[in-house]
Amino acid sequence: MSDRVLAQVAGGVMTATLNRPDKRNAIDTAMIDALLAALEQADLDASVRVVAIRGAGRDFCAGMDLNELLASADRTLEQNRQAALDFAQVFVRMRKLPKPIVALVHGRALAGGCGLATACDVILAAESSQFGYPEVQRGFVPAIVMTMLRRTVGEKIAFDLAATGRLLGGTEAAAVGLASRVYEDADFEDQAGEVLRVLAEASPSALAFTKQQFYQLDGLSFDDGLRLGADVNAVSRSTPDFRAGLSAFLKK
Repeated sequence: MSDRVLAQVAGGVMTATLNRPDKRNAIDTAMIDALLAALEQADLDASVRVVAIRGAGRDFCAGMDLNELLASADRTLEQNRQAALDFAQVFVRMRKLPKPIVALVHGRALAGGCGLATACDVILAAESSQFGYPEVQRGFVPAIVMTMLRRTVGEKIAFDLAATGRLLGGTEAAAVGLASRVYEDADFEDQAGEVLRVLAEASPSALAFTKQQFYQLDGLSFDDGLRLGADVNAVSRSTPDFRAGLSAFLKK
């Protein structure tokens, strides 16, 4: 695996660290390939219960590599479309992974880096962290990541962030629904570690069903959503985790 992403597994948690601290963990082609490889490893490794994505150094991720972006101005429309689809494939793979993915955000999560965090199932933010989509300020569009942003915070907040490029602190990001939880900087590592521990100790099958159903609800009608819920409810009752978990609870 490339050193662009360092993957370590301990206690059921794979920690995938974006590893370009000198470039504020900017995403380039090599990092996209490394992220896909890490997600594949997490999928195949039964000991991995949850994936944590974080950045090395002071920031989570400052977005796409600007040198690569500038060079793309001389490429053909089809070449740039393919490059964008390659980046989008990371988000598709994250959605399909039947294990929860948690972003641990400290420092700045900007542009494509903010999109990477938003694509995670849970975002844990340090109070001093910053979130934003400043692409328009550079004559660019947060085109790929807008899909996650709009679904996460709704139309009005999403358009405001995409059109103005303004930055949100950790507390404000949590207030608008962009971050799941925010912790004081001094407590961030301990609190984030506890969330990861809880997820790693939960039933893998129950979490997989939860994640699958959660995203399948996109675009379903109310009635279809309930029917999907009934299907998931029925299937989940047949798992060994269901029998063991309920039996253990009743014995307390």
